[in-house]
Formats: sequence, C-alpha cells, structure tokens
Amino acid sequence: MAEPDKPMREIYVQPGESHLVSEPAVLRTVLGSCVGITFLVPRLGVGAICHPMMPSCPPAQRAGMSVRAARRYVDFAIHDIANRLDSLGAVRGEVLVKLFGGNDVLTINGSDPQKTIGKQNYEAALRLLAEEGFTVVASCLGGTAGVHISFETVHGEVRLRWLDSGTPKRARRAPMTAHRANRRR
Repeated sequence: MAEPDKPMREIYVQPGESHLVSEPAVLRTVLGSCVGITFLVPRLGVGAICHPMMPSCPPAQRAGMSVRAARRYVDFAIHDIANRLDSLGAVRGEVLVKLFGGNDVLTINGSDPQKTIGKQNYEAALRLLAEEGFTVVASCLGGTAGVHISFETVHGEVRLRWLDSGTPKRARRAPMTAHRANRRR
C-alpha cells in the first residue's frame, strides 16, 4: 500500500529575504510595493523566490553590506539567485521566472506618481532579469492592493490572493510560445 502524500514543507519568506530549495516546498510571501520573483528549474527540481524591497543597492553602501542585507535590493537579489542557480548547473533558458508585486499600497507626499517605489521595483526587476538572460513567463504587476503569493516548487504554480479591496491590475501572461520555448530547453 502506498503511503499517503506527505504535506510539502511550507516556508514563509520575509521582506528582504531569498530562499532556494531542492525539495518540494511551498514558498509564501506577502507583497506590497516589493516584488516577488519565483524561479523554477524543473530538470534540477530546484525552486527559489526572492522578495526584494528596493530597486538598487546604493554604490556607497555595497562594500560594507552583508549578503543578507543586500538581498533587500532587486539588483542584488536577482544576481544572487542567478549565481546560485548557475552553481547548480541551471541554464538560463530552462529557468521559469514569474514576477509579482510592485503595487502602490503606500502614497508618498510630493512623489512623482509615475515613479512610485512599486513601479521602480518591477521596472528594475524586468530590466535585470532580461540582462541576466531570463525570460519572464508570467507576471502580475502594479495595482493598489497587497497580495499574498504561494509558490509550489513541484510544478511552478503560483497562487495569488489579494489582501484588500484595492483594484489590482489583471494578471498578464507572457506569450505561450515563450513559455513553451523555455520548457523545451
């Protein structure tokens, strides 16, 4: 008789943290203006998530900053996960990347509404992911509501649950050809 399926390990990822697993798990986090970026490498059975809070690490602070502190920044978090995946033998074209958050949950007096921290975060993430050679296969960006995400590393499914009555933007998917191309590599 087969054993019942064991529940998957659940890991809550705090703002400014990254987590990489090589066993089935559910990685959870709550996003506002931060971004949540999921990475899945089916061939290796590896999944990762990062939850950076700010777009870029100030150059003057980089030298004395710990890795843990630097993961608060989109630029460092993406480069860090990319390097960790490289060390495991992942090829960029096989990594399924999904991007969430960058919402406008806080208003800042006198700030340019076109350049909110949420928008800066997701724009930085999109640019840096492309520079690193990753293709975003699905995203849900912007809006005014916080969102809880649950990333299941077995199949790469990401579930979203909106946290308030704000009006989030509709989820945007990458063209199916991009998704299929990544799976074939």
